[in-house]
Amino acid sequence: MTRQTIRSISYIVGFFLIALSVSMLVPLTTSFIFEHTANDIAAFFWSGLVTFFAGFLMIKQKGSLQIQLRPRDMYFLTASSWIVVCIFAALPMTMISHISYTDAFFEAMSGITTTGATVLSGLDNAAPALLMWRSMLHWLGGIGFVVMAVAVLPMLRIGGMRLFQTESSDWSEKVLPRSHIIAKYILVIYVSFTIIGIFAFWLAGMPIFDSVNHAMSSIATGGFSTSDTSLGKFLPATHWVAIVLMLLGSLPFTLYVSTLRGNYTALFKDEQVRGFITILVVSCFLLSLWFWKNSGNSFIDSLRVASVSVVSVVTTTGFAVDDYSQWGSFAMIIFFYLTFLGGCSGSTTGGLKTFRFQVTLRLLAANLKQLIHPRAVIPQKYNGHNLDEEIVRSILTFTFFFAFIIAIIALFLAFLGYDMVTALSAAVATVCNVGPGLGETIGPAGNFSTLPDIAKWVLSFGMLLGRLEIITILVLLTPSFWRY
Repeated sequence: MTRQTIRSISYIVGFFLIALSVSMLVPLTTSFIFEHTANDIAAFFWSGLVTFFAGFLMIKQKGSLQIQLRPRDMYFLTASSWIVVCIFAALPMTMISHISYTDAFFEAMSGITTTGATVLSGLDNAAPALLMWRSMLHWLGGIGFVVMAVAVLPMLRIGGMRLFQTESSDWSEKVLPRSHIIAKYILVIYVSFTIIGIFAFWLAGMPIFDSVNHAMSSIATGGFSTSDTSLGKFLPATHWVAIVLMLLGSLPFTLYVSTLRGNYTALFKDEQVRGFITILVVSCFLLSLWFWKNSGNSFIDSLRVASVSVVSVVTTTGFAVDDYSQWGSFAMIIFFYLTFLGGCSGSTTGGLKTFRFQVTLRLLAANLKQLIHPRAVIPQKYNGHNLDEEIVRSILTFTFFFAFIIAIIALFLAFLGYDMVTALSAAVATVCNVGPGLGETIGPAGNFSTLPDIAKWVLSFGMLLGRLEIITILVLLTPSFWRY
């Protein structure tokens, strides 16, 4: 990699750091409005100053340099920007909550990747500034990933995002040909959903501070809460608000753009959206019946609790109102399967994404027909568009390495002495960006604080891999990438 390329990437990352430092003004202001201590103010003041200074130095060294990045350079820019942002985002956490930098980095990575896994406890009595910062990391990471998915990853030919060309009518029809214009539309939609969510939570009986935090976490499908009991602390009406916001965050944002521009049936016609909603409805109804049968609660309460749990897991949010790992083996296995699903491509969710399962089933059906009719020419389509060989190959490659990374991380945790449920669910929960795993240690009622530092660093890397679609990171590990 040439010096000019490194300087160009450093210049862009510098802007990200300045934006991060400016965002630290929000928790800093929060510490003045709510109960605060000198330590809370100092944590965000000095962290913001250090972050701003680092970003300023990166920008200043540009000089007369012309920013020219090739598509392959974008791999390094994408990975380095997320890692550097996490490094600086962790700084105030070490000062305000007096945790190790390992724990702070894990929390920051979990926040910025919208995973929702946490090492913190005692959130009900935590500093308001800290709670606001965790939710803001979710919010910034959610919009950052959506914009990256629309503007960057398709250019890099990453399998999942490339399928925007077949799954999204507004992309294929070039309604908005310039990606930065699409990004502006998405930002407006994202902010609007957040504001609506804040008022909806407040009207449902949630205090305004909690409403702001949960609205940011919900629309980003992150899962950080202001209470150790998550949504279980608040009124049932807030649970339905959370369900709606999680659903909004899990649908393709480019289809929202298309809807705004007059294509009012874009969401309803999309195969991925229809399949995603169908899976949610069936899963919610099935687990509601199971929970109703075994809990003794009314069916309405069972439907609410099961729906929050299912939507939270499928959308990789991580909110909880009940410890579903105690619902029995049948429910645990279903939740484990749902962990892999994820929302729609082009949303704030993690996981494999619904379209990959749909495309795989489409390929299976076509291959079975080919066996019956060997000479037949069977077109393979998705959303009315042909599935070319490059997209199919990319999806299969991604799916293989997705499973491979989970297997390696789970094996490593088992080597450290953890049982199979904890090891496997921790690997799946972090790579799929879900948050809580299964079992007593890292389940919905626990957290990741008791894991050794080495496990936290590995799981942090797993979060990054899952958030950036794995191939974006793996390509940097190949020797051929650096030989130019």
